[in-house]
Amino acid sequence: MKVDNLEQGFFGIGIQNGKTPENLGVLWRTAQNLGASFIFTIGNRYAKQASDTHKAVGAMPYFHYDTFDDFYKHLPKGALLIGVELTDEAEALEKFKHPRRGVYLLGAEDHGLSKQAIEKSHKLVKFSSALSLNVSVAGSIVMYDRNTKGTEIY
Repeated sequence: MKVDNLEQGFFGIGIQNGKTPENLGVLWRTAQNLGASFIFTIGNRYAKQASDTHKAVGAMPYFHYDTFDDFYKHLPKGALLIGVELTDEAEALEKFKHPRRGVYLLGAEDHGLSKQAIEKSHKLVKFSSALSLNVSVAGSIVMYDRNTKGTEIY
């Protein structure tokens, strides 16, 4: 059953071992525009970004975790971890049903998600693309897809 995104739901989005601070700033700005509840990083930590012209990091909670284990231990109660990764096991984003309470995790363009992150993800999604996308572009597409489709009760 499809539900309104505002009905008992939230989502956060973040990057594991992000490669460039510019990508993070663009993702933050898009997250603010598309209704994310929080943003986060795992591994590399970045300060204020010039590409975050809307000052999203000051407008929504930002969390940093030194390790994946620390991040995973602090997932919000009842939230599903959705890894965004080009793997055979991942479901096509076009068919994916977004959960009401989701945390989306993206990896850096050059390494993707860690093996541990892939194994611990409750769901994996991918794009119909032969090559990987820029991390801020990939995150923007996922958030837009969520807003367009709405969420499911699970």
